[in-house]
Amino acid sequence: MPWSRILSGIVAIALALGMIIMGGWYFTVGFGVIVYLGQLEYFQLARAKGIAPAAKTTLAVSQGLLITAALAPELVDAMFPLAGTLICFYLLFQPKLSTIADIASSVLGLFYGGYLPSYWVRLRVGLDPGNLATTQLSQAVASNLPVNISSPPSWTTSSHISLGLTSLLLAFFCIWAADIGAYFVGKFFGRTSLSHISPKKTVEGAVFGVCGSIAVAVAGSGYLHWPGWPYTGAAFGLLIGVASLLGDLTESMMKRDAGVKDSGQLIPGHGGILDRTDSYVFTAPLVYYFVTLLLPAIDSFLSDLLLH
Repeated sequence: MPWSRILSGIVAIALALGMIIMGGWYFTVGFGVIVYLGQLEYFQLARAKGIAPAAKTTLAVSQGLLITAALAPELVDAMFPLAGTLICFYLLFQPKLSTIADIASSVLGLFYGGYLPSYWVRLRVGLDPGNLATTQLSQAVASNLPVNISSPPSWTTSSHISLGLTSLLLAFFCIWAADIGAYFVGKFFGRTSLSHISPKKTVEGAVFGVCGSIAVAVAGSGYLHWPGWPYTGAAFGLLIGVASLLGDLTESMMKRDAGVKDSGQLIPGHGGILDRTDSYVFTAPLVYYFVTLLLPAIDSFLSDLLLH
């Protein structure tokens, strides 16, 4: 593996961990920069196909979604269709008649590059103890959280540690395990091609990547005392492993359609922002709802069984 790839990967992980641990506006602003750069690359792919999306408007409203996710997470779902409507209205008044492809690529840019990533901000910032009392959704989530999840052992008992931080860290560790495992096993032991969309990906690498995600999730869920461990951890790891793989393939499909190898050249040895963050897009809502809806439901179910 080239040293540039290794060093840039280490720097990227260090920056990501710093943003995650600091949380709050540090995470929101840093994440907003990543989203902005990723959307720029997405729109470059669209323009390579002769499409003229509403890039500036989509970039602006996407940042609005991220800020809203930090301040009032329950409003993001309401803002998304409004933002899409605003983009369509903007395209109506362009000098050149906009096409269906222009509209579709703009709305996809909002969904793929703004709305789905906003779930990471909802998870890390919206579930912080200081923010839980500010929104109705957060109040509902807080009142139904499994006791053991909010009181993990060892260093995670510190007052500044939140459910959002522990679950986001576990999710990112799962994604990293899946990516690293799939890369090395696929490179040295892969023989069976996984998909024509990305010829270098192999079945062996994909299977090992998903298994790596499951292993990390099982270990993490046990450490955090999730209800239903180790089964909930295995399900969490499976969801992340599969969703991160599909996210990678989706970005590869867009690059192949645009006729480019990488989405950009920002990260030495890795390509562009989208090349490094494609695994995080579709996993975001799965992680959020797994932690805020499924785990509380499992905890309540198990508690009822014990009472009876």
